[in-house]
Amino acid sequence: MQISYKGDYALKAVLDLALHYGQGVVSIHDMAKRLDIPFKFLEQVLLELKQAGFVDSKRGIKGGYFLANPPRQITIGSVVRFIDGPLEPIACANLKTNYKGCRDINTCLLRGIWIEVTQAISDIIDKITFQDICDKIRAAKGDLVYQI
Repeated sequence: MQISYKGDYALKAVLDLALHYGQGVVSIHDMAKRLDIPFKFLEQVLLELKQAGFVDSKRGIKGGYFLANPPRQITIGSVVRFIDGPLEPIACANLKTNYKGCRDINTCLLRGIWIEVTQAISDIIDKITFQDICDKIRAAKGDLVYQI
């Protein structure tokens, strides 16, 4: 599994919207600046996320983007799969397809390892919600102590 720049930007955009959840719309200009993402690229990513139902938008001068669902309902895995596709590092590890590209598929010992790797990744990213990440960020900020 390799997350593309587009996937990374999508995750950062959803996280930014999660951090602002319940505070109204977020300007794409502000988000691009805050996340250091090229405006046009972020615009494309947000349009795809909107088509998938992760985000929604409001038009107009005071328009922008917002999460379509609460951050606790959106997992890292769902966004990664939508933007970058399957997690499997090799096609034969995808148990949902009837892969026929290898004669040794039923006896290959490496395939079992790749299936375990895929499952381990899924077990992690399918449990982590954007609310979990927001909570960690807020807790880390609260842990900062300034003393003179």
